[in-house]
Amino acid sequence: MAYIVTEACIKCKYMDCVEVCPVDCFYEGETMVVINPSECIDCGVCEPECPAEAILPDTEGGLEKWMELNATFAAQWPNITMKGETPDDADSHKGEEGKFEKYFTDAPGTGS
Repeated sequence: MAYIVTEACIKCKYMDCVEVCPVDCFYEGETMVVINPSECIDCGVCEPECPAEAILPDTEGGLEKWMELNATFAAQWPNITMKGETPDDADSHKGEEGKFEKYFTDAPGTGS
C-alpha cells in the first residue's frame, strides 16, 4: 500500500506533508505535489498534515487515475524535501471542484 496525492492538492499545494515525510518521497510540479508510490512506506504521517485533505491511501476505490498520475510525475518532477512557499491564492482554491481540468500542468516545480 502507498499514499497518493489527489486533485484537491492542485492550486493549493500547501506542502505541510513534505515536512513530515520520513523517506522524502514527494515530487513537485508547478501546481501540485505527488508521492512516488514505490518509495512510500505507508507510514501515513502525511495524510493528517494536508489542509486540503488531498492525500489518501491507494486502497480507497476509484483512485486508479491518481495512482498512475503520482507514479508518472514522480519519475519526471524534482524531489522536494522541504516545505516551499504556499501559493497566495491557495485558500481560495481549497475545496474547488474540477481543478484537474482547469489548472493541472505537467510542468515541473523547482524542487528543494
